[in-house]
Amino acid sequence: HTSIIVHKDEFFYGSGGISSCAPGGTLLGPPDSVVDLGNTEVTEEIFLEYLSSLGESMFRGESYNLFEHNCNTFSNEVAQFLTGRKIPSYITDLPAEVLSTPFGQALRPLLDSIQIQPPGGNNLSRHNGQS
Repeated sequence: HTSIIVHKDEFFYGSGGISSCAPGGTLLGPPDSVVDLGNTEVTEEIFLEYLSSLGESMFRGESYNLFEHNCNTFSNEVAQFLTGRKIPSYITDLPAEVLSTPFGQALRPLLDSIQIQPPGGNNLSRHNGQS
């Protein structure tokens, strides 16, 4: 699981769309590690408009896919918008690394059927995974 902390809140993406909570506020608890991507000049108002647009287009709940369009995809997109920097490639490359193994290939049908939404956040998307 990855997320972005900006303007005193944590923002993340899962099968329920884009959500927010207090930093470390999902039931997953505090993060294992934190990567500082720098500061942003983007105001909270502009950021929330941007998130609303993302939630209605690229990051609708039904677009979530554990391997190809996930929380890492969202964190990377938002990080670039806010700072011009990507999240580390060891994070974004992880799904492909898992799928490149025989074990990953064997588990893919099961994992593709799983809908992941870390509990404890407030959903920001209007669609909530519904068409």
